[in-house]
Amino acid sequence: MPQNSINLSENKPHSCLLGAHFSIAKGLHNALYTAESLGCTALQIFTKNASTWKEKTLSQKDIKLFKQAIKETGIKAIASHSSYLINLAANDTAKHARSIDALKHELVRSSLLSIPYVVLHPGSHMGSGEKEGTCRISQSINQIFNDTPDAKTRLLLETTAGQGSSIGHTFEQLTSIIDGVKDKNRIGVCLDTCHIFAAGYDIRTKAAFQKTFKDFETITGMDNLYLIHLNDSKKMLGSRVDRHEHIGQGFIGIKAFSFFMNDKRFSGIPKIIETPKEKPDDNPNDNWDKVNLEQLRSLIIDIVF
Repeated sequence: MPQNSINLSENKPHSCLLGAHFSIAKGLHNALYTAESLGCTALQIFTKNASTWKEKTLSQKDIKLFKQAIKETGIKAIASHSSYLINLAANDTAKHARSIDALKHELVRSSLLSIPYVVLHPGSHMGSGEKEGTCRISQSINQIFNDTPDAKTRLLLETTAGQGSSIGHTFEQLTSIIDGVKDKNRIGVCLDTCHIFAAGYDIRTKAAFQKTFKDFETITGMDNLYLIHLNDSKKMLGSRVDRHEHIGQGFIGIKAFSFFMNDKRFSGIPKIIETPKEKPDDNPNDNWDKVNLEQLRSLIIDIVF
């Protein structure tokens, strides 16, 4: 089994690691039970309010309830998404220091909860340039890893759409960051389908899909891929705009998601949807997470390539 894959044998009831990003409004542990109710074998959460700098201190009860929920649901493929405010490429000294501190807290908090992955938007250079921003991100991660030696959670750099001065919209940029990180055992990549599409990587046909991942393998390496965000896109190929759409209802289209669900290279890699949460118009008693997850499951076939 590849190093970056998770054992499927302990997960139920579906044969792939599939889930969604769920709310923690009713408690961190209840996100796991929500995931289980939708047949998920993976999930993503925030461990705190992602839109504020205020940190959350976990109580022993929080930790106990979360680990109990992991045991009862059998869901171990869990990711935490870090705060949207974090910018490790920031050239503002105060913002940069605050970002480093916030990511330290996130790694420690997630480690205490036995969450294997923390997803991070690499950052925006804010005019200082890609080279300087990329270097600052790597140096920041090295500092954070050095200051959190006991944290067991792996940090995953998420592919970005390329809006503004954001870094991470090319495989080369991600690889440059990883190359600058000293402890390779604590770093990896989360690939977002909407983001790479918006950044200009086509995945809509089998030929385009294979080319994109041949490039990813050559430039970044499949062994660095630990998580996939499955999101359709409201915007066109190369738009550089990050707008998620329901599976099969955007510019990416359903065929691409069939490739992801059936490619044996991704069989042990958790796949998470971050699609819009509003109620479907045709069935207001249903929810879009259920609809999108069932759509993805329906794509699974016996033939893999």
